[in-house]
Amino acid sequence: MNGESRGSAILWIELWHGLLVLALLVCLVPLRILDPWGLVLGALFMGVNFLLLGYGVRWLLGSFAARRRVRAGIFLLFMKFVLFLGLLSALLLQTHLEARSFAVGVSSLLVAVIMERVWASRNEGE
Repeated sequence: MNGESRGSAILWIELWHGLLVLALLVCLVPLRILDPWGLVLGALFMGVNFLLLGYGVRWLLGSFAARRRVRAGIFLLFMKFVLFLGLLSALLLQTHLEARSFAVGVSSLLVAVIMERVWASRNEGE
């Protein structure tokens, strides 16, 4: 697996993640099972976190990385850290957020990773 296919895998995972969150919004929010803001914030936090981590590490540790790409990778990882501190400070300031909906939004990324790997392995087998 080369660098380009890893980059496209990140984008496919993000696409699956977005579709899964959209399906959860359409199916479970009208039934009042989940809070839409908690679901979207949890999914947004994990999606941005995963994107920053994926590209930050890829650009930082990539073979023959140019000086500019290393700096961009360090910046992306720094932004990931800032995002985490922002979430932590929001929790410490007692932001009213439904925990179950936030957890479903966070966990939807894990399901998206599994869906992407199943889809990719199915396509590789053909």
